[in-house]
Amino acid sequence: MVSELTAKSRLQYDPGTPYEVPVADTSLITLLETSARLYPERIAIDYLGATLTYTQLYAQVLRAAQVLVENGVRKGDVCAICLPNCPQALVAFYACMRIGAVAAQHNPLAPIEEIHQQLDRHHGKVAIVWEKSVDAFIREGDQALDCVFTVDISAQMPRSSRALLKLPIERARSTREQMRGERPKGTHSWDHAVARARLVHPDTPGASPQDLAVILHTGGTNGVPKSVPLTHRNIGSNVNQCIMWVWKLHEGAETFYSLLPYFHAYGLTLLMCAAVRLAATQLVLPKFDVHLALEAHKRHPVTFFVGVPPMFERLMEGAQEEHIDLTSMKWSLCGAMPLSQTLAQQWEEATQGMVIEGYGMSETSPVIAGVPLAANRRHGALGLVFPSTDIRLVDLEDPSVDVEEGTPGEIIVKGPQVFSGYLGAPEETARVFTEDGWLRTGDVAVIRDGFLMMSDRKKELILSGGFNVYPSQVEDAIRSMPGVKDVAVVGLPSGDAREEVTAALILEDDAPMITLAQVRQWAEKYVSHYALPRQLAIISELPRNPLGKVMRRKVKEQLLDPANRMFSSASKAIGEAAAAVSERLSPTDTSVDDKDSDNE
Repeated sequence: MVSELTAKSRLQYDPGTPYEVPVADTSLITLLETSARLYPERIAIDYLGATLTYTQLYAQVLRAAQVLVENGVRKGDVCAICLPNCPQALVAFYACMRIGAVAAQHNPLAPIEEIHQQLDRHHGKVAIVWEKSVDAFIREGDQALDCVFTVDISAQMPRSSRALLKLPIERARSTREQMRGERPKGTHSWDHAVARARLVHPDTPGASPQDLAVILHTGGTNGVPKSVPLTHRNIGSNVNQCIMWVWKLHEGAETFYSLLPYFHAYGLTLLMCAAVRLAATQLVLPKFDVHLALEAHKRHPVTFFVGVPPMFERLMEGAQEEHIDLTSMKWSLCGAMPLSQTLAQQWEEATQGMVIEGYGMSETSPVIAGVPLAANRRHGALGLVFPSTDIRLVDLEDPSVDVEEGTPGEIIVKGPQVFSGYLGAPEETARVFTEDGWLRTGDVAVIRDGFLMMSDRKKELILSGGFNVYPSQVEDAIRSMPGVKDVAVVGLPSGDAREEVTAALILEDDAPMITLAQVRQWAEKYVSHYALPRQLAIISELPRNPLGKVMRRKVKEQLLDPANRMFSSASKAIGEAAAAVSERLSPTDTSVDDKDSDNE
């Protein structure tokens, strides 16, 4: 029996969508094996104009699996992968799946200290790392990995593009510096090792459905850094759920944009796994660049786009400027942050197709609800409860009590995609599960006509560019900055349902004025780039509750108050000054080869 909420939600399903889907009963390597067998000559990857068929991709995976075996990796061992989107990221992931190793995914732009904390939690044996991120994985003493492989993300570009990168001209040099890095002594070239390896022996043991497949990293529902282990069954089941949800897509006939990072739960399940299950062609780009994405679309028109709102907006604007037709994109899926009704309508007009939204979290592999791919889609909703998933809305203080319809309640969930607990953190695991096994999401919603609608967040996280930003982590980083007496970090609306990370500072009495650029430069040593403040306000005091805890909601209200001119003028002036601050990973110059693409 499912909850009353779930039963009501199912009444709104698109006809043809099942209430229950098969629970995955094989390893994730089956996704690639099946597509390589049924669609051997179909293009699996287009990377900067270079292509791999499913047969070629699978062969690289089998060689990569042998490289791992030769370096002591066995079933159950953890392999750290720290790569932007590139063919090697797919190859490394499925090599782990083939031999039953666990792929621990890392953000290649994460600070060194954050990477070290993650390594300490999962105790990886081998690391496969982008050349420009490798310094974070070189550690001395007992904490060191057994082997570190470096990846040249230009190695699988078209041969002509690689040749142009070697030219002694400034544009080529700049592009090369953005893509390449030095290989430290004691590390090994992953690209060379895979190219020389034989295929892994067919009898090499693989994984069972209940075995761990992936480790992701998150702040969970309270901002405390944690690692999320997911099994082959968790991810495989969510792949089945997602494919059944968008059942109008055709196996062996779709082209996906792979613009979302593979190391994120959203990109991993929808692109690394579901796209492969559908034998789709993926347009893989190591970072998000509108021109390069549109050039890839010209080569292979995209039929299904999975992204976050800023991508939708920038692609639409770029297509209008370059007079590029987007109408091949019949279906689109937006997640990780809210999509405004205005942007949704504009996108549907530009593509003459449908855009829907999904909701989930890393702990649920990640999707647990979605808007139907049908006429009754509702923009701005979290969606309907997914097949084989059960959801309740419960009292914020007592999760054993369901709230009445129309009353906000915390979303709690059960399903085959739900993880079983955080890695090495039993207290955190106990905190997020009820006594009868429901996962507490920390999100507050109401149900309207079977659709879940976000009401609020128990957790005070900020949604920035599709990533979760945890204010306490950013505050800790900024608070250590000389001249800062105290700080509160909140998310302020930035149009189209986005939030911008905003820091409200109290300065020491004798401290000079601090700029946004200085705050970002300091905090970048401790937090990920997407978590850096984009607005700054200098204030005289922080509102606190009787226990002395800063009330972030009050801070946000003050900053949004139009009558409080100090906040708005300070924010505007500093925001304008920050416009010149370049992004850490700026768009690659496209003049090296106009057929290339380069994204993350």
